[in-house]
Amino acid sequence: MNVETLVSERYAEGAKAVQEALCCPVDYDTSLLKMLPTEIIERDYGCGDPSRYVREGDVVLDLGSGGGKICYMAAQIVGEQGAVIGVDMTDDMLELARSYQDEMASKLGSDRVDFRKGYIQDLALDVSALEQWLAQNPVKDLAGMQALEQWKQRQRADSPLVEDDSVSLVVSNCVLNLVAQNDRAQMLREVFRVLKPGGRVAISDIVCDEPVPQHLQDDAQLWSGCISGAFQEKEFVQAFLDAGFVGVAYDKWESEPWQVVEGIEFRSVTLVATKPSRQDLYDGGDAVLYRGPFSKVEDDLGNVYCRGDRTAVSRRTFELLTSGDYQEHFVGMSPAEEINNGCFCKPAGTLRPAAETKGASHAGGNDSGGCC
Repeated sequence: MNVETLVSERYAEGAKAVQEALCCPVDYDTSLLKMLPTEIIERDYGCGDPSRYVREGDVVLDLGSGGGKICYMAAQIVGEQGAVIGVDMTDDMLELARSYQDEMASKLGSDRVDFRKGYIQDLALDVSALEQWLAQNPVKDLAGMQALEQWKQRQRADSPLVEDDSVSLVVSNCVLNLVAQNDRAQMLREVFRVLKPGGRVAISDIVCDEPVPQHLQDDAQLWSGCISGAFQEKEFVQAFLDAGFVGVAYDKWESEPWQVVEGIEFRSVTLVATKPSRQDLYDGGDAVLYRGPFSKVEDDLGNVYCRGDRTAVSRRTFELLTSGDYQEHFVGMSPAEEINNGCFCKPAGTLRPAAETKGASHAGGNDSGGCC
């Protein structure tokens, strides 16, 4: 079974006529739908709403952008200073998305959405450029194949479809499960590559509670219908951890399964994660206090936090834990005056004396970002 051809053919049909079996019910932000053409809304196939994680000023990458629904929703949030990139491999879907680009740019006040043809497991390869090269240099023999591979290597290095460290948020809506099993590790490495340090992911997809047997994976309709290619629920989390992400969590989890096939439950989830910074691994005299309710927790970097203790952390970890999804769990404490004590070499769980952070404001204390 050629997964890419199968999926492309099924979604090409979905671009021309509504395919209800390709999606499950989703409660989208209706205020963002008002601006969208009806055709784009009707020909969208997903299982969640990752647009809810977009922030003003973000550079958003939508994997498997289809008819452009999530892209055009995100474009309303990012504003004039942000941008949205949609990557898809299906010509009919790209044509649908692009057909409304001028209209949407007029409504938005600027053209801040860019649709690109590519494979989400190879975000460096510009497939449109590849097609142009092949039209001028048809591969007829081994020498032609070698020339093709050399061209692809140069193109990926010199003008990648999506550049390294260039986007702040990667979203996807029921697409990762369509990628062939042996391409998934590379796909997540690519997501990690294109994200800026500190960048986030918000992936809505289908997971299953038990591994899918091979005979169901071989069913073309079940695979292209976002069922038998589903990640097992633990496997999905682990795949992002293996790619180097931290703060991996299920932010949304549907209690009722979308489908049950041979006793296996398939449900919609939204997974969030963060690409850690490669910098700021110095001792700035910072500490964090874990609020509870558990006696202690361990993060994905191996740091341990006991409830109520002022735990010493590097500046990188401090910034990570006092922003985004972590900040409701931690209170951050810094010295009254900024310092740099060099490399942070303390063992995990080392406590910071209160005297070292006395007199400074505390981060993450309440909704206003301070503490009372």
